[in-house]
Amino acid sequence: MSLARAIETGDLTQLPSRRDEDWHWTDLRGLIREMPAVSPEAFPRPGDDRWEAFADMVVGVTNGRGPTDLDVEAGEARFVVWRFLAASGASAHTSEFWVELGEGAELTLVESYEGFEPDYVRQISVNFSLADGARVERIVVCSDQASGVTVSTADVTLSPGANFAQTVITSGARRQRIETRVVHPGGGASARLDGVYMLADQRHADITTVVTHGGPHGTTDQLTKGVVRDQGRGVFQGRIVVRPGADKTDARMGHHALVLSDRAEVDAKPELEIFADDVACAHGNTVGALDEDALFYAEQRGIPADAARAMLTDAFVGEVVDRIEHEGARAVVRAWVAERLR
Repeated sequence: MSLARAIETGDLTQLPSRRDEDWHWTDLRGLIREMPAVSPEAFPRPGDDRWEAFADMVVGVTNGRGPTDLDVEAGEARFVVWRFLAASGASAHTSEFWVELGEGAELTLVESYEGFEPDYVRQISVNFSLADGARVERIVVCSDQASGVTVSTADVTLSPGANFAQTVITSGARRQRIETRVVHPGGGASARLDGVYMLADQRHADITTVVTHGGPHGTTDQLTKGVVRDQGRGVFQGRIVVRPGADKTDARMGHHALVLSDRAEVDAKPELEIFADDVACAHGNTVGALDEDALFYAEQRGIPADAARAMLTDAFVGEVVDRIEHEGARAVVRAWVAERLR
C-alpha cells in the first residue's frame, strides 16, 4: 500500500492507514476521503534565491513534471537545488527520481518541497546510489501549505567508503511524512540522518528512518529534535537494523522534543534490532517542556519571557542545524529556522 499507488489508480484502499504499524500515527486512509484530480501542467513559481549563491544548478519539478535523473561523475563536485513545487490546488501527483554518484564524487543537494495552493496531495520518491568513496549531503527543506499532503521517500544504497549525510527541516502540513531508507554495507561507509520539526496550529510532520547494516565496520549517527505547539503533532520513527555478520557497527540515535502547549502531541518510536556481536549501538528519547530554571535564569538577567523562550528554543534546535557541513547551506537553514520559530 502506498500513496503513490492510490494516486495512480484512484483506489483509496491502497492508502496506508492506522492499521499499518509503520503508519499508525500518520493515517492517510482516514484523512483522504476522495482523491483529487491529477495535477495539470503548470508554470514554476519564484523560489528562495538565497540558495542561488551556492548552487551550480537549480532544477524545478512542477506538479511532478521535470528532469528525473541527476548524475555526478567520478571525482566531480556539485551543489544542486531540486525544487519540488505543488503549484495547483485540489490536485494530486506522484513522481520518481534517481541520483547516482560515481567513485569519489561529491554532491550537496537541497530538496525544497514547496506548496503554493491549498489541498494538494503528492508523493515524491528519490533513489540514491553512491559508489565507493562518494559523498552526499542532502538537505530537505519542507515548506508545505497547511492544507497540503506530502509524502517523500528516499531509498539510499551505499557502497563501501561512501558517506551519506542528511538534514530534514520541516514546518509540517495537514499530513506530511519524510521517510528515508538506507542500505548500509559497512566497509567504512557512514550515514548521518538528522532532522528538525517545528509545528504549530494543526500541522503534522512524520520523520521516519530505517537503516539496515549488512556488513561490518559501518557507522550511523542520528539526531532529531522537534518543537510542537498549539495542536501540532510530531512523529519520529527511527529503526536501525544490524544484520548477522555486521560486526563492529557503531550506530547511535537520539530524538528529543519540546512540547509547548497542552494540546500538542509527540509520538516517538526509536528501535534497535541487533543480530550481530561486538557492536556499539544506543538510542535515546526525551519529550518535555522548556527548562523552567533556564527560563528563570534568563528573566533574572532582564530578558523578557517571550524572548527567553525563543532564545532557548533556537538553541535547542540549533544543535542539529550546526551539524550541516556546508557553511553557506547551514546559514540559510539557520535563517529559515529562525523565521519559523518567530
